[in-house]
Amino acid sequence: MSFASIDPGTGELVARFAAHDDAEVERRLAAAAAAASSWGRRPVAERARRLAAAAERLEAGKGELAAIMTGEMGKLLRAAVAEVEKCAWVCRYYAEHAERFLAPEAVAADWPEARVRFDPLGVVLAVMPWNFPFWQVFRFAAPALAAGNVGLLKHASNVPRSALAIERVFAEAGLPAGCFQTLLVESARVEALIADPRVAAVTLTGSEGAGRSVGGAAGRAIKKCVLELGGSDPFVVLPSADLERAVATAVEARTINNGQSCIAAKRFIVHRQVYEEFERAFVARLGALVVGDPRDPATEVGPLATPTILEDLAGQVERSLAAGGRLLIGGRRLDRPGNFYEPTAIAEPPPGSPAFEEELFGPVATLLRARDLDHAIELANATPFGLGAAIWTGDRREAERAEVELEAGSVFVNAMVASDPRLPFGGIKRSGFGRELARAGMLEFVNVKSVVYG
Repeated sequence: MSFASIDPGTGELVARFAAHDDAEVERRLAAAAAAASSWGRRPVAERARRLAAAAERLEAGKGELAAIMTGEMGKLLRAAVAEVEKCAWVCRYYAEHAERFLAPEAVAADWPEARVRFDPLGVVLAVMPWNFPFWQVFRFAAPALAAGNVGLLKHASNVPRSALAIERVFAEAGLPAGCFQTLLVESARVEALIADPRVAAVTLTGSEGAGRSVGGAAGRAIKKCVLELGGSDPFVVLPSADLERAVATAVEARTINNGQSCIAAKRFIVHRQVYEEFERAFVARLGALVVGDPRDPATEVGPLATPTILEDLAGQVERSLAAGGRLLIGGRRLDRPGNFYEPTAIAEPPPGSPAFEEELFGPVATLLRARDLDHAIELANATPFGLGAAIWTGDRREAERAEVELEAGSVFVNAMVASDPRLPFGGIKRSGFGRELARAGMLEFVNVKSVVYG
């Protein structure tokens, strides 16, 4: 078994890495367990200094690290640079706030002294995806490490260079041996890792199927689990909205990361009074996007990460059109080396079709017409997912109603859904459970311990 790093823009093999055998996995598990026994007892300020050093290492090496991401999963190079910078931000955020987030809390109770303290759980296994190969890892690792946990990373099989580079960043930042390690293992070995008594908890970002598997294994082992799964985020546009700004943001929100983002807007639900105008402007902007080499500064949409993702997306589009969806633009794989798919828009696919029901992971948008605000909210919630949602309106009452009624972990008004270290991030329904980022994310992997003195 080996792991290949293949350039999605050309299809060329860049590097190949041997999988870790049983002996190497055992060595790394033992090292993680040993590190957990000491790292969590170090002062929070010391752990914070190591995170600050990781931020410095990220910023110093951002060109090299960004090039790894672009060459491994096809992210636009400028977006890859921004991703590394965001990882430095999250490290600094927890370096600055960890002591306050973890400070024991005094409680007024029926004893002379009572308080709540927040102690690390130990070894946390992270099963991470390829689409944001650095950010997804750091948004778990920064709070977990600051809280005194140690990390074992099982990254997606198509981004081994990213996985190993992240391990180097933490080592070069001065974290003790064993505090953060990569495991080059196939997915079939994850269940055994979760069951290992040295692993205290698990977090996964990935597909619904992966979430069922990992969540089930964690349940059987009775271990804490956080799942961030897929999304089919609605983007609601009402007549009172700034339509020009909404259209520009809509196109960006659908094509960010070449359309491969859980929180990318995917279903554009537009009030009938402005639907025709929105459709014309949206299609015009989508058709003007430059598709090409992700290293070229002029490129706006790069390749999909793997041939399988390309095939899956093309199949979803074909089935949606066969079911009655109307093709507005695109709908073709590009005849060139690499995994390229045209920016595409499908109007009013029927319920039951992939474009209505499923997550489309690529630059394909679904446009739906809403009769009124009630119908828009109904369509927005007509999905098994509940990760993010956006609403565009100039009416505060409409926004406040949507804030309550939209079924999602995040609601953004007149803005594009994004993850931010200062805000809890996660979903409901089949988008998973638990939260990352902010204080809530840090407290997912601590023992909230009550202490009483009589």
